[in-house]
Amino acid sequence: MKLLLVVLALVLAGCATKEPAVRTVRVEVPVLVPCRTKEIVVPPWAAVGLKKSDSLEVKVRALLAERRQRIGYERQLVAAITACQ
Repeated sequence: MKLLLVVLALVLAGCATKEPAVRTVRVEVPVLVPCRTKEIVVPPWAAVGLKKSDSLEVKVRALLAERRQRIGYERQLVAAITACQ
């Protein structure tokens, strides 16, 4: 009987303790976010309209213009990729 009273007293004493304190913890975790950039449009290449009968000067000018277009296009692509990193 005494043992039962001691166990009952211990159980009641355990229930009488304070409730655990609730606290909010902020955890910063990196989250993947989809990269959204403007769509880069492929320019109309200057050498597309060349004909076999065009003069050498016209062909060279068109190819040089297309080279400059390609360099600008590549720079736009690199800038879009860099913005997403």
